[in-house]
Parts: sequence; C-alpha cells; structure tokens
Amino acid sequence: MGQLLADETIGSKRIRYDAAVVGSNVKDWFVLLKPRVISLVVFTGVVGIILAPGHIHPVLALISILCICMASGGAGAINMWYDRDIDQIMQRTITRPLPAGRVHPNDALIYGVGVSVVSVILMFLATNFLTAAILAFSIFFYSVVYTIWLKRSTPQNIVIGGAAGAFPPLIGWTSVTGSMDLFPIILFSITFLWTPPHFWSLALYACKDYGRAGIPMLPVVKGARHTRWQILIYTIILAIVTLSPVYFGYTSYIYMGAAILLNAGFIYMAIKVLLEKQTPEGLSLNNDKAARHSFRFSLIYLFLLFLALIIDHFV
Repeated sequence: MGQLLADETIGSKRIRYDAAVVGSNVKDWFVLLKPRVISLVVFTGVVGIILAPGHIHPVLALISILCICMASGGAGAINMWYDRDIDQIMQRTITRPLPAGRVHPNDALIYGVGVSVVSVILMFLATNFLTAAILAFSIFFYSVVYTIWLKRSTPQNIVIGGAAGAFPPLIGWTSVTGSMDLFPIILFSITFLWTPPHFWSLALYACKDYGRAGIPMLPVVKGARHTRWQILIYTIILAIVTLSPVYFGYTSYIYMGAAILLNAGFIYMAIKVLLEKQTPEGLSLNNDKAARHSFRFSLIYLFLLFLALIIDHFV
C-alpha cells in the first residue's frame, strides 16, 4: 500500500491521502480552477475589452484575458480548499478532488494563492495599476468576503457575493482605458443582478444538499415560496437595468431588441418557477423542473446578452 500523507477528519468522515495518488492526475488540478465558471467570467471580461474606447495591443489583450482566467481559477481553488468540509457532505460536490482525497488541502491552497498572485502581478506589468487592483480585489472578494464570510453566515450570500463574478467587464474595460466610466459600471450591475435569480434557481433544486451542509441559502432559511418570488423580482429588476445602455446612448436598437427578447424569456422562466406545482409549504411537486430549466436558461441569457453588446458595437 502506498505511503499515507497526513489524513484529515471532516465531520464524521475521515479522508485518507495516499501519496501514490495525491496530485498525480492533471485533470484534478484543472478541476480545482472551476473551468465552467471561468468560461463565462472570461467572456464578460472580453466584452469589456471590446467595448472600451481606445486601443490595446492584441498581445496585451490576450495577457489580460489570461490574467482574468487565472484569477478566476485561483479564487476557485481557494474556494474549494475552504469548502472541502461541506463539499464532503453535498452530493453534487462530493466527487471534487479535495473531498475525494485526490488533492491534499495544503497543496490546493498553495496552488490557488500562487495562481492568484501571479495573475495580479502579470496584469500590473501588462496593463496598469487600476486594473491589477480591481483584479486583486475581485479575488479577495470571492475568496474571503463571499467564501469565508458570507456563504455560511447569511441567506443574502449570493446577493452580496454576486459582485465577485461581476468584476470582469470592469477589469476588461480598465485594461484598455486605465480609467472607469459609467458603461462598465452598468455591465457590472447587469452581472451583479443576474446572479441571484441564476443561483437561486440552482438552490431550489439543491436545497436538501445545502440544508445538510448547514449553508443558509435562501430556500433553506426563508423557504421555497419566498425564493420563487425573489427570483421573479430580481429578474424584473435585471430586465430594467439591461435597457439602461440604450437609455444612456451606449447601444442602439439592435442590442435593445435582443435585450427585450431575452428578458421576456427570462421573466417567462421566472413566472414558471413561481407557478410550478407546489405543496402548501412551497416545495415542488415536479422535482423543481422549472427551476432547473430556469438555471440553464440563465446561462444562455447572459452569454447572448453580452454577445448582443458585441454585435451592436461592430454594427
């Protein structure tokens, strides 16, 4: 049998780290970066670069995108390091590298911090201080403010913590201009307001998981019915804010048409979530089918909305 590294007890379960296995799979190190999260984060950052006035050398633009990717991944690894105890309890996360014993916690923490630090230094060298500072703050916000503080302390964790994923358009914009403007702040606000209805849809059908882990997600603390109403309210507010680029003259009717259609679809999804067949306590009688559809649609929604901004910019 292979040599055992220091094992760890998480709750009532003991994780054993076999030296012959730990860190041997490259895929595990890739998974620690949360690649599915990175893809959307990087895309919104690219939109910020494209929409910003002025010019940035293509090589520097690629470095900026790489830094956003690294920062998101580094923060994701730190998140997995800290959340390894609850990941061990939740069915949808139990196979992650840390709770499965395939990566040692100390290695994951060093990896996450190292990637994060390198991303900030590289961003500063390639662009400017403001961009590097925002990038560093976004890592701190997700790793410390959201993961360590908010996630386990308040049902508003996603509302406040949503800011962490809303920084990339600001970062992309400032990497080109070196300054702030109203337009990137609007893009930040759109992503910020999109996060609650997106994540609460997931929380509705993963409610039992969060309850077992002791995470005070909104459906766990306030109930499913309250969450369904909040999803609809935030979706309507989001729809209003997405039209502000047209109001302020940043975009034309091309973007406006796309935004109206996408918002109509998102609001329709939110209404379906609200009206889904429920018990008197607001629990779904249909395995939260509407919430699952709404969650998937929200991913397509944000991608297409930001894609419409790019198309409108070039047309």
